Amino acid sequence: MAGRDDGNRHTEVTGGADPTWAQELLEHLRPARSGVRRIAGWLSTTLDATVSLLDASGTPLAGEPMPLDQDLVADLGCGRLASASCEGDGRHVRLVRVELPGPGTAGVLAVSRTAPFDRRAADILTHTATVLELLLRAQQTAATGDRLARATSDLRLAILQLLMVEDIVAARRVAAGLWPGLLDTETACVYVVESAPGERDRLAEDCLAATHDEALVVRCPAMDGHVIVVVPDDAIGAALRALCHRRSRVFLGGSARQNLARTATAYGQAVSALAVAHFRPDKTAVYAERTHPERLMDPEVLHSWTTRLLRPLDTLPHHTRAELLATTRLGLEFTAVSAAKVLGVSRNTVRARMDRVENLLGTDFSDLRVRATVHLALNTQVGIAEDRTAGTAAPVRLGELLTGPALRTWAQDLLSRLDTDGRDLRGTLRAWIAVGGNSERAAQLLGVHAQTVREHVRSAEPVLERQLLASGSDLYEVVLAHLATRELDHPDLHGDHQPVPESGHPDSPVHR
Repeated sequence: MAGRDDGNRHTEVTGGADPTWAQELLEHLRPARSGVRRIAGWLSTTLDATVSLLDASGTPLAGEPMPLDQDLVADLGCGRLASASCEGDGRHVRLVRVELPGPGTAGVLAVSRTAPFDRRAADILTHTATVLELLLRAQQTAATGDRLARATSDLRLAILQLLMVEDIVAARRVAAGLWPGLLDTETACVYVVESAPGERDRLAEDCLAATHDEALVVRCPAMDGHVIVVVPDDAIGAALRALCHRRSRVFLGGSARQNLARTATAYGQAVSALAVAHFRPDKTAVYAERTHPERLMDPEVLHSWTTRLLRPLDTLPHHTRAELLATTRLGLEFTAVSAAKVLGVSRNTVRARMDRVENLLGTDFSDLRVRATVHLALNTQVGIAEDRTAGTAAPVRLGELLTGPALRTWAQDLLSRLDTDGRDLRGTLRAWIAVGGNSERAAQLLGVHAQTVREHVRSAEPVLERQLLASGSDLYEVVLAHLATRELDHPDLHGDHQPVPESGHPDSPVHR
């Protein structure tokens, strides 16, 4: 043993003719070059030595392993020594204590070389230990910040998922811890902001800054480029629109104001508006409050029909029933995969829940007519839950629900838009819906190519001003229009077996 030093190590930079090493060492503090292993490699090259950085237990953190006196390492690690040196077998070894992140933790920087340590080598070693301490402290701070940011992001997603399944009480309870008052509202709007997937993290930070923690900002788990923002205050929508105007290739879709229990509905509206925003000069769009078919139905009749259709689910425990209804509502609005990501469950779970609802209702969700009518009932059910007096009228069948003159006029006006095209878009669309939206089967039925069917359906979208190839509210409205005009048979629903009369619409399949 050549000597021990139990005092503070010397950290003053000495003058000299070779300041290059100090500049090189400081370069390793730049974010692009920082790294414990990089610094250990640089020290090894600069001093022509073997370098090893150990934690308090002697476990290597960087560099190469080397035989060391474990008692000496322990004395340095516990703080009894600040530095030490030894010599043997033609090697000169220096050990320096390095403070590690965390209370009372330290490691050891060991350097072994054949040449003795002159003043230059000693200075390089001492200052390298200081730089390592700074770097490790910064990395620990950054890691803690990253963990906190991830935990906060996960918490925001959990709140959104609770809102999606209508568990408003739990969502408010979770939000109250970090964002008091955030969900102290009965209604909210949902916005979806879109950028390139690689820019989504920056976009989310910009949304957080623009909303000042007065909105729920969530990185969409289903779409890599989307950020979902639940906005209690209308003024925040203006801030999000301003953000889109400032940044290129950023688009914004917003929902109509909805009850918090209808967050899933509002999300679907925002996604629909986002598709429109891509064609707007200002890159923003809000869901159009157009005439929806359910608004043309007698509310009492609609509530009664909904209550009757969903009655088989009333035997389930409240929590189970709410979970099944919310999952099915999202599963009908989007794909099972997207619904699973939004809800934070597996797609098999989504499908299993939808299968259970399907079996309880005695229906077949592969039938677009069934999907459209159940979707109508599920969205109406939210309103019934809010209005305890709703659904008290005598039970009715689907046929009675769809016989209103206002609804039939709306349906005829909507579908007649397709007649202006020289191609038989109306016939193709009817056949396509009848076979569950399957282009190949519709092509066989019509005697045309499947690509022709797809082109006709795609051409019908701008005419009807609704998305058809993507499952959701737009498509279901068009299906309901076909049911209201009797151009399609009513679906076979639980306790609602009502065939199309012989005197039905001349375009009905029974007359074709």
